[in-house]
Amino acid sequence: MNYHPMPIDNSRIELGAGLVKLTELLARNNHELWAKRRMEEGWSLGPHRDDAKKQTPFLIPYEDLPEGEKHYDRDNAVETLKTILGLGYRIEPPERPQDF
Repeated sequence: MNYHPMPIDNSRIELGAGLVKLTELLARNNHELWAKRRMEEGWSLGPHRDDAKKQTPFLIPYEDLPEGEKHYDRDNAVETLKTILGLGYRIEPPERPQDF
């Protein structure tokens, strides 16, 4: 295998406290997107991951996920936000916060 992943180095970028809520919104949405795709592919809720049966125990609302699974989604959200900032973009809160 010749593939060697080389993501952008975000180790020096820190997210401000104002991005904590955005991180959680992105993490929740990431789970919703994943679950929607899985369901469209014929996956269903099962006691453990079974690729042959297309079952997973994580086709549940984000709030009900084990903390380890939430951490995975949060980590992806944090790295996405750091990449956006690292590429020179700015993230500003909306004038009127949205209720999700």
